[in-house]
Amino acid sequence: EQSYGGIDGDSASSAELYCLLSALSDVPVKQALAVTGSVNQKGEVQPIGGVNEKIEGFFDICKARGFSPDQGVLIPASNVCHLMLREDVVAACRNGDFAIHAVETIDQGIEILTGRESGTADDSGAFAEGTINWLVETRLRKMADDLRNFARADDGGGKGKNDDA
Repeated sequence: EQSYGGIDGDSASSAELYCLLSALSDVPVKQALAVTGSVNQKGEVQPIGGVNEKIEGFFDICKARGFSPDQGVLIPASNVCHLMLREDVVAACRNGDFAIHAVETIDQGIEILTGRESGTADDSGAFAEGTINWLVETRLRKMADDLRNFARADDGGGKGKNDDA
């Protein structure tokens, strides 16, 4: 993904996926955390450019508005070696006023953002009940069932019951 809409660039792709998982699972994400990171097809959070500026920019907003509990950012773990943050940001992290969460996978990030276990598939491919991934799978299965039921309600001629002839 690049620049095609309201959210800009592939650095936002992990944030978009977290939003989608939140919507499908009906579990809200913490609003005190900013997110950056690209994501690949395996759910691995990939490095992004401008990590220091992104962290410091969100930090400055939090500082200007007055710190509140649990504020911080999620960044790709692979970007940790690139961190060269201002001393005030480092001090705030040391004092517990601000946090930087380095994540390797979407599953790790969604756990931080929701406070709930993401869930790992067992040998049969099933997720533990109540986990984020179980909730998402359950919702997607219901949506697929609803779509199949809608298709069955079709009269077979390509027109639904409410379509005009």
